[in-house]
Amino acid sequence: MPHLAPLPCPSPALLNVIAWQSRQPVHDELNCLCEAVQARFGEAVVGVLFYGSCLRSGNPADGIVDLYAIVDSYTRAHSNTLLRMANTWLPPNVFMLQAQAPDGKVLRTKCAVLSLEDLELGTSRWFQSYLWGRFAQPSRLVYCLEDTTRQRIYQALGYAVLRLIEQTLPSMPERFNSEQLWQAGLALSYGTELRPEAASRPAELVQYDKTYYRQVTAAVAPVFSGISSIGGEEDLFTHPHSSEALQQSKLIWSSRRRQGRVLNILRLMKSVFTFENGVDYIAWKLERHLGRPIEVTPRLRRYPLIFGWPLLWQLLRERRLR
Repeated sequence: MPHLAPLPCPSPALLNVIAWQSRQPVHDELNCLCEAVQARFGEAVVGVLFYGSCLRSGNPADGIVDLYAIVDSYTRAHSNTLLRMANTWLPPNVFMLQAQAPDGKVLRTKCAVLSLEDLELGTSRWFQSYLWGRFAQPSRLVYCLEDTTRQRIYQALGYAVLRLIEQTLPSMPERFNSEQLWQAGLALSYGTELRPEAASRPAELVQYDKTYYRQVTAAVAPVFSGISSIGGEEDLFTHPHSSEALQQSKLIWSSRRRQGRVLNILRLMKSVFTFENGVDYIAWKLERHLGRPIEVTPRLRRYPLIFGWPLLWQLLRERRLR
């Protein structure tokens, strides 16, 4: 997979926004899930990032919590050779873990395992937006082994912001505000994956965290060569619009979509083996977004790689996966 050109280093102003966002308090119930992650992957865990719908709702019991276990190496994280190879070949591996909260509630997490090195590379240099599209959005660093690792994770999150903005700018009109920029960027990134999401989802996400998106855009503008603040305007920016750059960007994102959807299918196939009851989880996820039941037959549960293709084709044909 080709790598993108290097980015400028995240500015202190951007890192300050990232650090403030990452340190915001979370529900105490997250502690038991962090303990479950550490129990499962041992001393390999150097950080845990919390993101997604449960972060926005503020309630870890409201669905399945999205966590990333950042590890120092896949060898130390997995005793199983096949899991190590899968994590190295197509990161991340994803596992379903659960823990009991002090009040007796059972919490569940969809925990992705990613090395610190892959986090840094994936948010700064990967052609695919799989990581920089996710971690340009708000997240919380709910566990970190040491301060040096914390700073490396903040840097990686800063690079994710820079990369998404850099890859979105050619698609923007000459003048735009932060909401327009991030709605366009998240829409482009979401379009590279098979997501059962409404077309309005990027706008909803930006509205939910619009203060964050305004802050990171303002922090990037003074040091990013492709974007400038418009004097006297609080949240209005400009960039040198070029029809040639726009056409090139369309070709890049088209290639990214084709490649990304193939990788997404491969990750779904891999999750069947790394998840306990992986087929049931995928069906639950689809039901939640599509608003209709997905029938999981005994045959599909037993042979998902054979009998899952008709369901996938039906969802693609109906344009229920975007």
